[in-house]
Amino acid sequence: MRLIPMLFPLLLAGAAVPAQAELPEGAQAMIDAAIATGDPAKVKTVLDLARSTWPDDAAEIEAIGKEFRTALARRQAAAEQRKEQAIRNAGLFDMWKGEGELGGFQSSGNSNTVGVTAGLKLKREGIDWSHRLRARFDFQRQNGVTSREQLFLSYEPRWQFDESVFAYGLTQFERDQIQGVDARYAISGGLGYQVLDNNSLSLSVKAGPAYRVTEFTDGRNDSRIAALAGFDFDWRIFERLTLTQDASAVAETGGEAVVLIDSANTTINLVTGLNFQVSDRLRARMSYQLDYDSNPPAGKVSTDTLTRATLIYGF
Repeated sequence: MRLIPMLFPLLLAGAAVPAQAELPEGAQAMIDAAIATGDPAKVKTVLDLARSTWPDDAAEIEAIGKEFRTALARRQAAAEQRKEQAIRNAGLFDMWKGEGELGGFQSSGNSNTVGVTAGLKLKREGIDWSHRLRARFDFQRQNGVTSREQLFLSYEPRWQFDESVFAYGLTQFERDQIQGVDARYAISGGLGYQVLDNNSLSLSVKAGPAYRVTEFTDGRNDSRIAALAGFDFDWRIFERLTLTQDASAVAETGGEAVVLIDSANTTINLVTGLNFQVSDRLRARMSYQLDYDSNPPAGKVSTDTLTRATLIYGF
């Protein structure tokens, strides 16, 4: 091997490969420039081109590629080790990322109104555990009368015990007096599966038992055993445009798990959105939400829809 001894330390430090007398000047300059970027794809492309252009120097070119890959793997392993150590040493309020959302909405169903909407999402990624917090508030007031006041809060911890399989827990609170619900509390736990996860497509599904308590605006209280199913789909159509689809369905029994058909009540929440990436942190979003309750309170309709136009800021 005609590689000089200083090659590996320089690669490890991220520096360019020094010129070698054995390689043609054009080949060495091209390889140096590619390695200086630190981009493995660019380095591979340049090395392949160099081998085809200077076949007599293929052994030296391959040796350079091997040294680059070895140094890159060690740098990546060291970075992963530092990241893991930072996670293990993080406090309760560290390592959170999120986004805030603010905009307007137009609704139809039990009410036909326009108003303001605000939302917050927080996420903390650990080694095996992750935590998700969500909050949304829709409000509209007209002529001194509140015509819409919808609040949703949820907390979902996940344990990723396999590359694609996870266990989840979920607690959530809802308030939607327009639909006749003064307060609704739910708790659920089950399993989920990451069906797809690449640069353009992401799809995960989850399902499990649930228990839900509902306090209606007419004074009635209802406690039921339920089943929960949901999915989360994201499709990156273009570089800056993403289609999102979130859905969850809860089917309740009459209070005992063995009765799955009699006295059933099903609620469905379906949210479809288009996100446009304005900048690294700012997105514009248009979304359409459908809320369905198969057994609404007297005087209420089963289906509510909500169209939102919002700006989202990531932090």
